[in-house]
Formats: sequence, C-alpha cells, structure tokens
Amino acid sequence: MKFLDEAKVYIRSGDGGNGCVSFRREKFIEFGGPNGGNGGRGGNVVVEAVEGLNTLIDYRYQQHFKAEKGTHGMGKDRHGAGGRDIVLKVPVGTQIFDEDRETLIADLTKIGERVVLARGGNGGFGNAHFKSSTNRAPRHANPGQPGEERWVWLRLKLIADAGLVGLPNAGKSTFLSVVSAARPKIADYPFTTLHPQLGVVRSGEHEFVLADIPGLIEGAHEGTGLGDRFLGHIERCRVLLHLVDATTEHAGKAYKTVRRELDAYDAELAAKPEIVALNKIDAVTPDQLKTQKDRLRRAAKQTPLLISGATRQGIDEAVRRLAAAIRAADAPEPAGVAAEGLTETYR
Repeated sequence: MKFLDEAKVYIRSGDGGNGCVSFRREKFIEFGGPNGGNGGRGGNVVVEAVEGLNTLIDYRYQQHFKAEKGTHGMGKDRHGAGGRDIVLKVPVGTQIFDEDRETLIADLTKIGERVVLARGGNGGFGNAHFKSSTNRAPRHANPGQPGEERWVWLRLKLIADAGLVGLPNAGKSTFLSVVSAARPKIADYPFTTLHPQLGVVRSGEHEFVLADIPGLIEGAHEGTGLGDRFLGHIERCRVLLHLVDATTEHAGKAYKTVRRELDAYDAELAAKPEIVALNKIDAVTPDQLKTQKDRLRRAAKQTPLLISGATRQGIDEAVRRLAAAIRAADAPEPAGVAAEGLTETYR
C-alpha cells in the first residue's frame, strides 16, 4: 500500500427537503384540512478515526464527498426521510485543517473519534405545521435549508511512542528491522527510506511503537533533499533516538546538523527528551571509535550509546533505555528532575 500523509478533499452536506402544501380532500368525509408533511433533514459529513489504516491514499483517487439530500414532504402528513450521512474513514492521528491549511478543525488521536465537518440542512415545514385556530387553511410551506460545503485538508501524523532521527544512511532502517518485525527497505545509498515506517518493539513486559522517518540533511527546512515534511510524524513521540553514523567524517558535526534542522522546524520538537547513539561501531577501528565517541559526547552533552545494527551489539541496551524514557515521560516527574541519560533542551 502506498503511503500518503496529506490530502485535500471537497465535502458537502445534504440539502434539507422542502415542506409540502397539501389539503385533505376525500369524498364523503367532511372537515378536510392542511396535511402537508415536513421535509427531511440533509445528511451530515462525518470523519471518523478507525483501526487498521496508516495512510490517506484512499483520498488521492476520490476528492469529492457529498452527503444525501433530505426527501421532500408529501401529502397525507407524510414527512420526508432524512438523508444518509457520509463517513470519511481516516487513520488515527489525522488532523483536519481548513482550506487555509492553518486553522485546525479537529485532531483525531483515538480510535472511534468522530467529528461532524458539515451539518446537513434542516427540512422545511409543511403547511400542516402552520395550522392554528386563526389560520385554518395555511397555503404556504418552508423550503429546505441548503447544506454546507467546504474544502478541507487531511494531514496524517503517525502515532508513535519513540522516533528515530538522523542523517541519511545512519542505520535507522536497519535498527528498526532488528528491534521489530517491520521490514523497511535497506540499502547502501542515501534516502533509501522515502516515507515513514512504524514498528512495534517489545522490551520485557512493555511494548512501544517506534517510528523511522526519512533522513535529514543540512537545509532540509528549506526543502533540500526530502525536506522536513515528514518531521510531523514524530511530533507526537515522547522521546527521540538520535542515531549517528560512526563512519561519518565527524560525528559531532553530523549530530549538530540534525539538531539545527529539528530546531528550525519546531523548537518544541527539538526540546523533546533524546537518547543519542553512535551506530555502525563494527565498521570502525577502536581508535576511530574513541575519537568519534568523544566528538559526539561533546556535541550532545551526554555519553552516547555504542550500538551496531549489523551485529546487534548494544541494541538491547538501547531498547531498554527507550522503554525507560517512554515510561518516564508518561509519569509525572518532580520539578527539576530529568530522566537519566536524557537532555532536556537544545538551542
């Protein structure tokens, strides 16, 4: 299934049915009178977060959604039927924005959440509704009210507990494939990952969802490379795992490059708790490893984990640290106390 995290759709709720002007006229039955029924209400346009979806690809091929109109009222006091609602099913984590792409209408973060985006028009009253002691034969009825129409943007932000960040070829996809059942594409060239991947990781009795996003490069916030459009998928993460390639020229500079892009995208994202790991340690000599570790420690202001996705060295410790950091983020902490091994703010 193709991945699509943004779509623009047109929605229109149903018009209300018209009221009816009718009079009872039956042979041999006296005292006839108004018996026009009311029109039915138009259907609503509803969006619902459902289980089992992780893409908005359905809205690439169909962009127009219209609810059913209400039925007109009829004689013999027959009221029109209400129009059926139309339900747009979206993945959990979908945000709905107005056409300006800035006004947030709804944020669906739980399975089963429903939001009415456009309400159907009310049905018109038939002439029987206007009958009174002083108006025994009303000859007018109300028309149905029109429905609402608008363009909206659907934007998906995946729900994950932890997120993987780093430069291209830092080993993020390999790490995800080792710690979970996910099978992302892995190759020895940059930008192998073209869209976010999710995996469920188990640590003891605990499970958490880990998100891998395409790598960032310098200038990503200006559109360089794949840009920073996928960073929204880790905005909901409680903790970040920052992987730095030990075979890169300078681990400290590589780390700072990604940190600058995170800060340029959103200061709140850059301030999330972070675990730093030096990856691919099996591919460097002991002297190179010591040099890169020292550079990364000075840049990150914390001692990095030493891991290798190929040999699984240090992987279990990284998973345990992630699980502990997620639990710490969920639990309220005393003021001024930070989770062990995590930094709080980067500027």
